[in-house]
Amino acid sequence: MPEKKARGIPGLRGTDHIGFTVPDLEEAHHFLVDILGCEMIYELGAKRADDDWMQTHLGVHPRTVVREIRFYRLGNGANFEVFLYEAADGQAPQPRNSDIGGHHIAFYVDDLDVAVSYLRENGVAVMGDPTASKQSAEGQRWIYFRSPWGLQFELVSFPAGKAYENGAERVLWHPAHPDR
Repeated sequence: MPEKKARGIPGLRGTDHIGFTVPDLEEAHHFLVDILGCEMIYELGAKRADDDWMQTHLGVHPRTVVREIRFYRLGNGANFEVFLYEAADGQAPQPRNSDIGGHHIAFYVDDLDVAVSYLRENGVAVMGDPTASKQSAEGQRWIYFRSPWGLQFELVSFPAGKAYENGAERVLWHPAHPDR
């Protein structure tokens, strides 16, 4: 029987950071630090190129300028790389979740109701009311909210676990129990 070949990128450990572009870096800083609780770690200055470097390495118009990049750490989870671009060919609107490339960033919280109240008290655009998941995700509740520039975030909570975990050999990584 042939030996089974390992799958995936050799040496891959996990997510290092999530990068996104914002229209106003100071507004984003306030939201990330004062609302989400991130810590700004460091920043990088402008990057521009007179050749095709920007297109080759970042997939943007060659004359696009990165005005500034800031790096943030959030608790036991994600690092964020936040870009302020001056796009040489304009900027497209942010995709919806249903569009190709649509996305959201989800955070685990211990108490969803307390977290939602906090967001609302701080003027954050919360989308609807918490939803109870069904099927394999039963036991989880979630809700979406938006940053001031429209990026969608999600809060999830499942303190007693999700239905699929009962008897599962392997479970999804959990920020409150990273060693499971």
